[in-house]
Formats: sequence, structure tokens, C-alpha cells
Amino acid sequence: MFRLIHISDLHLGPLPAARIRDLASKRILGYVNWRRNRSRAFGDDIEAALIAAIAAERPDHVAVTGDLVNIALAGEYATASAFLGLMGSGDVVSAVPGNHDAYVPGAARRARKAWAAYMTADAGEAGGWPYVRRRGDVAIVGASSAVATGPFMATGSFSEEQEERLAAVLDKLGRTGLCRVVLIHHPPVKGATAWHKRLSGAARFRKVIARYGAELILHGHTHQPTRLSLTGPKGPVPVIGAPAATQRPDGHHPAAGFNLFDIEKIGAGFSIHHRLMQVTTGGLFEETRAEEIVCGDRQPGTMNQA
Repeated sequence: MFRLIHISDLHLGPLPAARIRDLASKRILGYVNWRRNRSRAFGDDIEAALIAAIAAERPDHVAVTGDLVNIALAGEYATASAFLGLMGSGDVVSAVPGNHDAYVPGAARRARKAWAAYMTADAGEAGGWPYVRRRGDVAIVGASSAVATGPFMATGSFSEEQEERLAAVLDKLGRTGLCRVVLIHHPPVKGATAWHKRLSGAARFRKVIARYGAELILHGHTHQPTRLSLTGPKGPVPVIGAPAATQRPDGHHPAAGFNLFDIEKIGAGFSIHHRLMQVTTGGLFEETRAEEIVCGDRQPGTMNQA
């Protein structure tokens, strides 16, 4: 049994002190949004409860699908690095960046440098996006959709280069018989989010999945605990989103939560037990959803509500 925890969209605070010249860009919009909204909607108390809840589950691996920071100030990367360190070493934590981590030009590059231990391939694997990390019967495949965008836009991008690399990676890992878990920030399902938050190049991603498949696709961005799917060569491939990981439970958005997957190899396929854990008004994380996902040659791509 391999236990994987998935978190996303932490938007860690508080914001560090910013100079006027730091805000002379799209950052001013994010700064105002933080002061008016996110500083109250997201909390350090929820972050502390999240860390404790994850530790109590004793995961084998933690996957983080982006938006650790808010407006990509230099000090925010240090805060996020400290959080990742609390989750574990680079061997047991894998991350991909989100649009807030790439908020302004050059930010995505700085994020990858700051969090390199969590965003690089295993020794012997090719570098770049997507990266591959093999952990027993599970392969973590980290793709990046993070690009800087203009004001009022939060789109992502999936390039032709990543399409080619992802196809080669999923083909190879599938032939090896591993459970392929793909991480990406923006949801690749058509219509999963608003036009100004969409994934450009999502059709390329879907084409790869249709041909080579995957066992799980995990994303963030929407702040919603969604369960969608993409067409795969042997049936639907589960596409699972996560709520914002430090969202207070008394707001307009779903309460903070994380996805927990217990993955077990059964014959030529995998049985994946999925639980959604969300924070309550009492500050504890409790199970709010459970389902069984069966992948591979047993019953390809089925999802049974528990």
C-alpha cells in the first residue's frame, strides 16, 4: 500500500513587506486582493491544523499542485520553502508551480530554483518538464502549466514540447506497469474553469492521455474538490481537484482540505481508495467523501462511491 496526499493552492501568508517598485506591475492587483480578501479567508491556524493532519496520516508521499505563494515576492519563496520542509524532504514531497508562483515574468524560474529539491527528476531520468519520480509501484509525473499573464488573467499553458515529453514518459511508465500520477496546476478538462483561468494547450494534454492513459491526474487552481475525467485508451482517467489547502471553513469557497489516496497494486492494475479530508469549524480535518477507483486491466477507470 502506498499512501499519497495531495494538497494545492496554499496561498501562504502573510505577505512580506513590499516596496513601491515591487508593486509597479500586476502585483498591485494581487496585493489589494490579499489585503481585502485573502488575508481573512486564509489562515495560519488552518495551515497549522493542515500540517498536523497530514503528519497524522503518515503519508509515503505528498504532492503539491501549485500556488504556494500569492504575488511572487522574493520573501514569499522563503516562506513556501519552509512549509515544504515541514512536509518532508525532496524525496517524499513533489511539487509543481501554479499561476501565482509565476505571477510576473521571471517568477516561474525563481520558483523552480527555490524549490528545486521538490521539482526535479530522479537520478537517471531526463530533466525538464515533466519530471518523473518513481516510488515503488507509483510514478509521480510533474508537469508545469505556470506562466506569467497580464492583469485579470490566470491562464496556464501546456506546450508542444511538454506534449511530446509527456507522451514519451507515460508510454514508457505504462509499459513498466507503474501507477502513473500526473500533477498539473490548471485542470485539463474542457470547461472545468472560467475562460480567463483556462489551460491553453489543454487539447494537447488530453490527446496524450487519450493515447497513453494515466491512473490519476491531480490538479488545483479552482479551489474546488472536483472529480472529473478524461478519455483514456482503456476507459476514463480520473481527474481530481483539491480545495485551497488553508481556506477557512466559514467563507464562500469550500473549506480547506486535502486528498488522500491509498494505492495498492492488484494483478495488472491498481485499486485506489480516495478520501477527501476537510477542515471543520472546530479546526479538525475530517473525511467528507470516500470512493474506490479501480485502474488497469481489472476494471479500467471505474470510480465507485463509497
